Amino acid sequence: MKKFVIIAAFAATLAGLVSCNKQNPNDDGKGNEYEISGRITTDLTLKQGQTYKLVGSLQVVAPATLTIEPGVTVSAADNGEINYILIEQGAKINAVGTASNPIVLTADAKTTGAWGGLHICGKAHSNKAAKAGESLTSEIGNAVYGGNVENDNSGSLKYVRLEYTGYKLDAEHEANGLSLYGVGSGTEISYIECYMGSDDGIEFFGGSVNVDHCVVVDCTDDSFDWTEGWNGKGEYLVAYQSDPTCDCLMECDNNGDDFSATPVAHPTLKYITLVGNNSSDNKRGIRLRAGTEVSIENALICGKPLGITAETTQTISALASGKSVLKHIYMDSVFSEKVDEGAESVYASAQFLADGTNKENYTISLTDRYVGTIDGNGAVDAASDWTKGWTK
Repeated sequence: MKKFVIIAAFAATLAGLVSCNKQNPNDDGKGNEYEISGRITTDLTLKQGQTYKLVGSLQVVAPATLTIEPGVTVSAADNGEINYILIEQGAKINAVGTASNPIVLTADAKTTGAWGGLHICGKAHSNKAAKAGESLTSEIGNAVYGGNVENDNSGSLKYVRLEYTGYKLDAEHEANGLSLYGVGSGTEISYIECYMGSDDGIEFFGGSVNVDHCVVVDCTDDSFDWTEGWNGKGEYLVAYQSDPTCDCLMECDNNGDDFSATPVAHPTLKYITLVGNNSSDNKRGIRLRAGTEVSIENALICGKPLGITAETTQTISALASGKSVLKHIYMDSVFSEKVDEGAESVYASAQFLADGTNKENYTISLTDRYVGTIDGNGAVDAASDWTKGWTK
């Protein structure tokens, strides 16, 4: 194994290593594996035909760009280190694979929680209040995030699979598959799979980033999670749970400390297929709470005793007033509401069913010709299944 360990002291050397010249070990054509870690201050390209061993944290610092070519595999070593990839504010990641040649970010230990996943910090909003004299920082890597650049561009992710994430730092901090901190709408995120992580699959900490064609499989906390005022779009989202320990298919907050914090979370979600684990302990499919608003249209939800739950006065009031929209939702279970202590519910199952587009206790077939199914138009088949070839 060739060592290609990147640390700050070698920043000047790195510029030569990543250029197209004979000094670049990626150009030797021998198919060797290279070790990577450290702080990246100049552009780095991980090249097709090579594999890379992540042997610690890899933090990309502005103005550097980390480019990962189609077909590249990066595998986190089973070495007792906190192995993760973090893109800081002002830096970028351009990881663009193809359906036949995806980029795979995985681990040597093929088990949940083996490594720390991918973290991106942007300059778009968060409604979390920073402590006096401090900035908002990521849960892993302590990188600053947040601001008011709503169209901030942190790069592109396409056809990327993240496996076996969820490294546990302590009782309060585990790493998601993909963590998006104040990421702006100029960032492109499409065709992402998070597979067998021990925390959430994809989590949004504020920001205005849009995502589409995302799959989360057996991440043992929540499949999708948002907080801190995320207000982007999500289209063609699939969650699948077979592990009985998996929690919500979607856990949806505005701000857990201040339900009315602004800007209020209000993502717009369409074409969703959510398959739960039929657990009697983890009963919720989509859990709306902590003041979040939302617009959801065209969704299939099955395998949870409570397909959608709504909690807290602010969240339920937004549903009752029409600020939040639930339309064309088909569930094999029921809607449930729970308001704050002493508050009166203003939105319940009758309101959920009132316009006739939503259905409870519906017998769901994932091959129904319905826009919530996996292809967005009709029956799942080889021609229309956008998950084929690049996901597990």
